[in-house]
Amino acid sequence: MSSIVHTKNAPQAIGTYSQAVRAGDTVYISGQIPLDPATGVLVSGDIEAEIRRVFDNLKAIAEAAGGSLKHAVKLSVFLTDMTHFPKVNEIMATYFSTPYPARAAVGVAALPRGARVEMECILSLA
Repeated sequence: MSSIVHTKNAPQAIGTYSQAVRAGDTVYISGQIPLDPATGVLVSGDIEAEIRRVFDNLKAIAEAAGGSLKHAVKLSVFLTDMTHFPKVNEIMATYFSTPYPARAAVGVAALPRGARVEMECILSLA
């Protein structure tokens, strides 16, 4: 049986999806872009601010599901400019510690609302 995970500490869904779904001990966190949960607006500033906001959104949803980012087993990163990938690595090291989750990084043409970064995550709470 599955259950929906929801928190006001992360942006509300902007489409026909849930922030996350928990199925047994596995949590599937939907893609997060750098939306400020208080305003629903993309954060302004440099790419570092955007990446941190995405990680903060993932963290808030992981906590609402009863876990944390240390439970992440898979992280998918989508970037409109792959030259920002080193910054993702740098910032990721402040949110995660070894052993790191499996990860994929994909260059894409565009993301919702003109975001430059989006990430989704799978947690194992077992």
